[in-house]
Amino acid sequence: MAKRPSPISATVDFDADGIQHGFLKLPISVDESAWGAVMIPLTVVKNGDGPTALLTGGNHGDEYEGITSLLKLSSSLRAEDVTGRVIIVPCMNTPAVMAGKRTSGLDGGNLNRSFPGDPDGSVTEKIADYFTRVMTPMCDVVLDLHSGGRTLDIIPFGASHVLDDPEQQRRALEGAKAFGAPYAMIMFELDAAALFDTAVESQGKIFVATELGGGGTSTPESMAITERGVRNFLIHYGLLAGEVEMPAEPQVYLDMPDASCYVQSEHSGVLELCFALGERLEKGDVVARVYDMTRSGSAPVEYRASRSGVLAARRHPSLVNMGDTIAVIADIVDSLD
Repeated sequence: MAKRPSPISATVDFDADGIQHGFLKLPISVDESAWGAVMIPLTVVKNGDGPTALLTGGNHGDEYEGITSLLKLSSSLRAEDVTGRVIIVPCMNTPAVMAGKRTSGLDGGNLNRSFPGDPDGSVTEKIADYFTRVMTPMCDVVLDLHSGGRTLDIIPFGASHVLDDPEQQRRALEGAKAFGAPYAMIMFELDAAALFDTAVESQGKIFVATELGGGGTSTPESMAITERGVRNFLIHYGLLAGEVEMPAEPQVYLDMPDASCYVQSEHSGVLELCFALGERLEKGDVVARVYDMTRSGSAPVEYRASRSGVLAARRHPSLVNMGDTIAVIADIVDSLD
């Protein structure tokens, strides 16, 4: 059965030249607003013919590098500097951003686990459906800006995935490198079926993701990397003139080949990380210890590295529960090609 049209409407004309600031409006009816709407802000900058880039932040509401950098870009990008069209959505999951949470403050939905979405589903599923069926088809390349949110710290990297189409994979990997973060990665996702990434890639579009810090905040360093990376992305794919600016130190290439890269806790307690983020470790090293808070005098549980590599991500809060990811170890490789 064919899906009905999306209930979301745009207050901008995606085909008009110039700069437009507006909203994606999703009707809702809640106790506080009987005939209300979720208002997702967006900016469209168009200048003649050329490629279309979709830039998204706030897929998760507690990841601030993308949100902040795209809010800044929306007020500074000039139409005369663009070839083609740039669509900027700083707060993709606006209800989550407004709640300061990973998930929606309206329905608890995780947008990046809700694709391809449903026009008759929850608020989160309706947003996912609109980006799947309306936004993605009009784009050539997509940059989705993530960081670790409140529960993770992650080294800054641009990422792509292993794809069935070698040319699509090559072009996405080139974009991940050109983003110009200190690290570039081919990333293994624990469950990719309902990701925005997969919704975009399944339509043959170029998708680049990032991880850029975490802890539920941003830093001057993470913001500088993000802002430079967004500009590099637009230059690389032909929407802005100029030269891609790479980091001063040679970019480090990382690979996450399978789920064994993730170290997940089998205990609850207080977490002690034994390596710093970005530090190199060897197979067998003690990555972390978890201490039982309910009694004193007991030895901690040690978690050892199953592979050599770099500590690419770590849990941010010291309180840990069973099932939490406490560390991610990525392989250091000479090439990603």
